[in-house]
Amino acid sequence: MRPLAVIGNLSVDVVDGGAPRPGGGSFHAARALRVLGRPAVVVTKCAEEHRRLLLRPLAALGVPVRWHPAAATAAFRLDYVDGERTLHVDEPGDGWTAEDVRGWAAEALHGVDWIQVAPLARPEFPAATLRELARGGRRLLLDGQGLVRPGRRGAVELDASYDPAVLRDVTALKLAEAEAHALLGGVDPERLASLGVPEVVVTLGERGALVCVGGRTTDIPTRPVRGRVDPTGAGDAFAAAYLAARAAGHHPAAAARRGCALVGILLAGRA
Repeated sequence: MRPLAVIGNLSVDVVDGGAPRPGGGSFHAARALRVLGRPAVVVTKCAEEHRRLLLRPLAALGVPVRWHPAAATAAFRLDYVDGERTLHVDEPGDGWTAEDVRGWAAEALHGVDWIQVAPLARPEFPAATLRELARGGRRLLLDGQGLVRPGRRGAVELDASYDPAVLRDVTALKLAEAEAHALLGGVDPERLASLGVPEVVVTLGERGALVCVGGRTTDIPTRPVRGRVDPTGAGDAFAAAYLAARAAGHHPAAAARRGCALVGILLAGRA
């Protein structure tokens, strides 16, 4: 079984005024891959000063990690009120270049067929970097944060000012519902298909997910999780489960069902 890869910045997250803790798609995807038991590698960056806070918990998950020092570590404040999230960027993360992919990250990505690209904001993964990641027939799942988050300090306000070339080498795009509305104004099949990505998956929180392939959509229900939960990183975990299922040969709707099931397990605290 060929390994998967997750690539993206680690972040320092402060949730509801708590203590700083590890965040970023690379961390939350690794949590999901640990549960799945799927061979994988995490390729990530953070500043040297945050290695102890961020890399130790990531390494403890048991997924192999290839780390490189960054000029700065992404930092976020997240607050949840009545199920609604507000997000504030204290520090944007480093960008990723084609030279990163060809250079220090190349050995970790060797032999990988599927890559989960986990940007925290739009500037992190430009089109040239995604083109390099897709070389050799590798298939990319891109998180929609990389299209709609502008990547500057302050309160996050989503917008659709992305470079369409970013989607040229993407096999699957994962959008949260708010991201889909900011990008397209809705989640109907015509709008989702207009992106030109073979597979578009929209996560709908406790309502499950929506999968659009070939201009046709499939609703994926999920079981609601009872009690108070912390949904931080749920989208990254969903994407990791979806990626693992697609790499194992499951069709997109079945992969989305596995993504919803895994998120339910993580949110319920059973893993």
